[in-house]
This record gives sequence, structure tokens and C-alpha cells, in this order.
Amino acid sequence: MGDGLVLTRGTWSWDVCEPSRYQLCGTMQFFNITKRNELFIPEVQGKVRIFSRDILDDVSSKIQIIPVHPGEKPKKRCDGYWPAYITRAGESTAMQVILDIQSSRGRQLHGLQAVRLELEYVCYGPHGRSSHAQHLVLPLSFPPVVESNPQWQEIKGLGYVMPIRTHLLSHLDDPLQVLQTYALPHCKAGDMIAIGETPLAIMQGRFRHPRGLQPGLVAKLACRCFLPTSSLATACGMQSLIDISGRLRVIVAVIIAVIARLMGIRGMFYRIAGKQARLIDDVSGTLPPYDQYITLGPIHVQATVDALKAKTGLFLSGLYTSCEVAVVDANDLRQVQILAASHGINDKVLQAALRDNPAGNADEQMPLVLIRPTL
Repeated sequence: MGDGLVLTRGTWSWDVCEPSRYQLCGTMQFFNITKRNELFIPEVQGKVRIFSRDILDDVSSKIQIIPVHPGEKPKKRCDGYWPAYITRAGESTAMQVILDIQSSRGRQLHGLQAVRLELEYVCYGPHGRSSHAQHLVLPLSFPPVVESNPQWQEIKGLGYVMPIRTHLLSHLDDPLQVLQTYALPHCKAGDMIAIGETPLAIMQGRFRHPRGLQPGLVAKLACRCFLPTSSLATACGMQSLIDISGRLRVIVAVIIAVIARLMGIRGMFYRIAGKQARLIDDVSGTLPPYDQYITLGPIHVQATVDALKAKTGLFLSGLYTSCEVAVVDANDLRQVQILAASHGINDKVLQAALRDNPAGNADEQMPLVLIRPTL
């Protein structure tokens, strides 16, 4: 939020997909959410960062930002300059962002993985002048929908698991579409699909760059109460929680947690501060390019699980059945937390299947795990 001026991540399309040239186009909107202030947008500019498996010495990118104001006033300029624009209270405007990527040698671009865009804008108004940015990630590489030789791993006495690779997920992805594309082609009756909590949060757009946070005194002091490995051990990580749960709730949680720890009781902070306290991943907590962001926990998790189960139906042997679905948080410490699960999930099998974290904890890009019980 830019002092009352909000820029959305918008909707995007892939307009040109040639071997040596890509073009992506998006429409992003500014909203003035104040009740009485006029806010100026005097400057907008974009930065691009391409992620690739190959060297990028011959790959270039160009970004165009075109105003799409109501009534086309002021008119867009041919030189790419952004004329200062005023948004009245409760009103909005938009801009079109065109990204061109190409190889100067005509080399194929299939090695590109994703692109990260940073749209910087200035908000000018009664508060003064402030700089803000909106960040988004767009995938450029998509694995085969159905692998020719899926890799199943045995869970002794319980069944089998198969980690499933997808494209790099973003705010443009719908969880149902991701399951239908990558998981359902492998499914049979009785299977369970586990979705990582961080990938679900990313699809919900719940990630923030630390640059957009302004840690207060409470965040700077409270973060010192946590082990260095905690995602709440930095001022920005703690401020993310304060923005969600509220300053007073976090202060109370810290005070009670300190007293409880003196009495030998641990975990009180997380019980009082709310569910999101355990789910925040600080910088470096997930795969690139999201490793530079703070990823919040997903929301509406049980409703999402129930909706996915209802809509992932299969016709097998003339009968209609649906896969069981769960959202989980698993790590390399053999800890598995089930955030939400559909009614038919076997918790014992699910936890046993994920205890060794078959999806990995680095950049394996496997947000889904298919579990096939044999019990």
C-alpha cells in the first residue's frame, strides 16, 4: 500500500512465444483507497530480472509502461514518458505493461525459467512524497504435463508417494487448474494429493518484499526473543506478523511467552499470536526468486481443500470418485504439519509419506505430492 495508493499485480497474457522472442503483456490497476485525498502518480518505472538455467549474455529485455487512464486523458506519449496523473479518492486508473525478451543471436529461449518484475511508483499527496513498488513473478518454462516415467517411492507397509514437478507457480495460477493439469493424470481411486502451504500462499499472492515494510519498535524488540533460525527473528519478519495479527496481540503474546518460558512452558507465543505466526517464511525460506520475499501463510485453507476435493472428480470403472486433498507444511527436520485436510484423509499415512519430505526443501519445484495408500 502506497499511503493510500494500491497497485495490483494485474492480469497477464503471453502474446508472443517464438523460439528466440517472448512478449508478455499485463494490465495493472492503481486504486486510491482513501476517503478524501487526491493522490498523484508522478513517476512509474519497471525493472526486470530473468532467471535461467543458461548464460544470459545474448538475452535482452525491454519493458514498456503505457498509461490507460479513464477517458484517455492525458493521452499516452510515443516516447514512453509517464505524465503525472491524479487519482481522486475512491477512483482508479490502469497501465499496460509490455515485456519483450529476445536473443540477439537468435538462440532459443527454452532455457529461461521465469521473469521477476518490479514496478516502482511514486505516491505524492498530503503525506508528502513516497516511493513504493509492486513485485510479481511470471513463469517462462513449463514441464511436461504427464511424465513418461513417473518416479514412485515406496513407504514401507503403507503405500507409495510421487513428488510432482510443476512450472514455477505465481499469483496467476489457480490451485484447481494446477491439480487438474499435473496431478489428476496420475491419480487413481483412493489417492491423496498433498499441496505445500507455501506454494498455495504464492498462488494466493501472499508474498511481500521487505522493502515495502517499515518495522516499528515492537517488531525490532520482539524479534530478538526468537532463535536466529526462526522466520520471526528479523524485524521485517516480525512486522509482517504484526501487520496481520495486530500490535497489541503480538505484545501480549511476547509477554506471556516470556513468563511461560521461565516456568518451562514453550510454544505460548504461537498459540496467542495466531496461526499465521507459524506459517511465515522469511527471506531465503523458499525457492528463487521468492527467496528474496517474505511469504505469508495461506488463507481460507479448509475452504480451499474442500473445494478442491469437490472439483477434482474422476470417472473410474464407471464410478465417480474424487481425490482426497490436504495442505501441509513439511520440512527436512521430519516435521509434518497438516493445515487442513478433506474428510477422507488418512492422517497416519499422510504424515508417514511426508516425513522424509519427498518434495525437497530447496529449488526442486515440486509443490505437489501424490500419495497412494496400500492399506
